[in-house]
Amino acid sequence: MTSLTELGLTAQGGRDVQITGLSVDSRKVEEGHLFAALPGSSVHGATFVPMALSMGARAILTDPAGARIASEAVAEHDAALVVVEDARQALAYTAALFFGRQPDVMVAVTGTNGKTSVATFARQIWQLLGASAINIGTTGVEGDWQAPSPHTTPEPITLHRMLADAAHAGVEYGAMEASSHGLAQRRLDGVSVTAAAFTNFTQDHLDYHATFEAYFAAKAGLFTRVLPEDGVAVVNVDDPKGVEIEGLCAERGVDVMRIGRSDAADLRVLSQRFDPTGQELRVDFVGNIYQIRLDLIGGFQAENVMTAAGLVMACGADPEEVFSCLPELTGVRGRMEHAATRANGATVFVDYAHTPDAVATAIKALRPHVMGRVIAIIGAGGDRDKTKRPLMGQAAAENADLVIVTDDNPRSEDPAAIRAEVLVGAPDAIEIGDRAEAILRGVDSLQPGDALLICGKGHESGQIIGNDVYPFDDVEQASLAVGALEGRI
Repeated sequence: MTSLTELGLTAQGGRDVQITGLSVDSRKVEEGHLFAALPGSSVHGATFVPMALSMGARAILTDPAGARIASEAVAEHDAALVVVEDARQALAYTAALFFGRQPDVMVAVTGTNGKTSVATFARQIWQLLGASAINIGTTGVEGDWQAPSPHTTPEPITLHRMLADAAHAGVEYGAMEASSHGLAQRRLDGVSVTAAAFTNFTQDHLDYHATFEAYFAAKAGLFTRVLPEDGVAVVNVDDPKGVEIEGLCAERGVDVMRIGRSDAADLRVLSQRFDPTGQELRVDFVGNIYQIRLDLIGGFQAENVMTAAGLVMACGADPEEVFSCLPELTGVRGRMEHAATRANGATVFVDYAHTPDAVATAIKALRPHVMGRVIAIIGAGGDRDKTKRPLMGQAAAENADLVIVTDDNPRSEDPAAIRAEVLVGAPDAIEIGDRAEAILRGVDSLQPGDALLICGKGHESGQIIGNDVYPFDDVEQASLAVGALEGRI
């Protein structure tokens, strides 16, 4: 057990009680827990304080609005009440103190695209250097300690339980994806971050943040609030918003390692040559030239790999050793993943691209590896930002030779209506609602030298229709389609 004062919390009236655990879900409260009643989008968590107290909560952590809602119930149960201005941030610090341990070195990466790849590559580099490491994000917890994760950036209680368990298992290094939702909700505020990276900034999540300004402010919080002043920021200065991040870091005195292709970069991609299975890079790191082979498809992977290398070096690794590891990196599941090859040599790839910029970037990145046509399958998720749907269609139409529009997690919306919005930007595209049929048709259309890029779902293993999740894996469907068309199954 841990007391409130040991957790850095001061209850009204100076009360100090022993805490056995932390909860944000009143249904999971156990005897002696501290229940965090947080503000929600529609209902304040303080509404559930009576239930939490009936389940045995000994203390309540909330904000002034929550205190007004819950004070009567707290008094009736003689529980301790902790009132703070930012309950989400207080919970993050509380969780860090309660669980106590983290891997010795933690890094975090934010940006619209590339977070999973950068975090995964950083973990792989550390492992290749002989260290024990994990990455946490969209694909769960991977590496030397593994666990599922319900969110790209887990809520603080789950996150710090994971970090403590990983540290107890001997994990020394951890790389995290810092989503805009997670940053806005202060989920990372209790993590001791040594270095932080910024990849890029394009349209996404406007259903949550409402404006570009709010979306960018959330991501900037990694550098203005979470990263300590003695930390290192690894920033893509080819992106205009990266230059803004650099400026915000300069205001705090945070050291910046610049990544990019421009002369301003400290770690600079000088040239790039593509072939059907990967690429060759020539890079300059503060005056030292390296030539590197990457068995990775897509030009954007150069920036992802350099950002990951930058994070590892920012944490003290020797540059020569880091660059020597890079040819051994393997691709991330669902990120420009090779799914199948037809007998005629045509290839099929699966990518998580689900924003206009990501779709355009993925198709452009695949193009130099392909002698024939690039065929793209795209869709758009239901109950998400509607403004990007025609833009996704346009991005595919402008960059692919043939576009097929299909369903991608329609959720509660009418799938046909979603497809119609995507088709506004790609009026000449083929419309096939059933995703399995769309993949089959796409594979069937492949001629020698062509490539099919299936965008949107990446690593996901389910299709969300209404409130149900049906098993569906793009890589598996592509393999089945090739096998069926060529008589292998």
